[in-house]
Amino acid sequence: MSNIKPFKAVYYNPEKVNDFSKVVSPPYDVISAEEQAFLHKLSPYNFTHIDLADDLPGDNKENNKYSRAKKAFQAWLQEAILIQDDSPSIYFYKQEYKMMGQKYSRFGFIATLELAEEGDSKIYPHENTHAHAVDDRFNLTKALDAQLSCIFVCFADKQKVVDNIFNRKVLSSKPIIDVEDQDHIKHTLWRLSDPDLIKEIQDSLKGQQMFIADGHHRFKMAMEYKKYCLAKKAKPTGQESFNYVMTYFTNIDSKDLKIFPMHRIIKRMPDKISFLEEYFRIDKIRNIEDLVILLAQAGKNENAFGLYTKDGVKMLRLKNKKLIEEVVKEGSKDYKELDAAILKYFIFDKIGIKSDDIIYTKDMDSAKVMVDNNQAEAVFVMNPVKVSQLKAIALNGEKMPPKTTYFYPKVLSGLTIHKLD
Repeated sequence: MSNIKPFKAVYYNPEKVNDFSKVVSPPYDVISAEEQAFLHKLSPYNFTHIDLADDLPGDNKENNKYSRAKKAFQAWLQEAILIQDDSPSIYFYKQEYKMMGQKYSRFGFIATLELAEEGDSKIYPHENTHAHAVDDRFNLTKALDAQLSCIFVCFADKQKVVDNIFNRKVLSSKPIIDVEDQDHIKHTLWRLSDPDLIKEIQDSLKGQQMFIADGHHRFKMAMEYKKYCLAKKAKPTGQESFNYVMTYFTNIDSKDLKIFPMHRIIKRMPDKISFLEEYFRIDKIRNIEDLVILLAQAGKNENAFGLYTKDGVKMLRLKNKKLIEEVVKEGSKDYKELDAAILKYFIFDKIGIKSDDIIYTKDMDSAKVMVDNNQAEAVFVMNPVKVSQLKAIALNGEKMPPKTTYFYPKVLSGLTIHKLD
């Protein structure tokens, strides 16, 4: 199954909120402590006050960040800062941004996705989850009776059903939200409540394989929350709102679906790494800018990554793919040929680098600065994962190494809320 359903979204009231840029926020899991403090001060109605409330000294079971989030959420609803739609709808969502001087526009829609049992599900994750992060989202959902953030799913729209409905019936209407965020990404949201058009979209997605791009912890939490609710309900119908998770859908074949690489910053690097020459062709590169270009070219046909240290810039290319079977002893062929897997088994495991020794970042400039300022000793520069690799790993039932993908741009938090029964 992969059934979708419209829902009555809760969102910020444009009659009460004059500046949407002060109330929306990035997803909770990419917000630093400094950014959290900034967003909290930006507006008393910033979404982080419910999505990422502060821990305070003296918190206990009754009084904590979840109870404070609940109190704020209920107050915002009572004050009509947040309002709920009258009719079930889906919400078309466009993100417009620039990258390296080029304009991009990613398009999708927000609806709810049915949470099928594992054997029946056609929803494929590709990353592992951590229990404490799932517990945090579970406790927040339980306190608010609401899902605050979307999971991010890719689907196929080869017949352009979604695009055509949007262009013919929705684009000319007034958006319900139009805002530019702190990173100068423009976010626009439209409502579609026509039952016949919604059914066309539902039919086009029914039974499809779908791939989770982002929000693995929220997906896991939604599955756990469904079990929790079912255990308390005598005669479930299957139509209760807890059987669904709020989801952003985008076309997996879109040229504007961007995956950024996640580079590995190494705090301490051993001096003796001459063994690398046994496995890799090592080329000295003039600078980081040249490395990024050469790495992209090499990545089309071979496994390669860069290495930046105080000694300069190098590119490492695996000498022979036959080495992979000798060194990487677990996983499918698709998993073994991931750059991140090769980096782990050929280098990190051999020199004893553990996950605690690694900082993951998509920002190459900040990684370079850390090495230059003696805050780290090395950066392994990665190519982005291909969409085809993501699909293959997910369909194999496998999970990628931690922090392998970074989909950009992120889905803005505070656009829609899925209030549960």
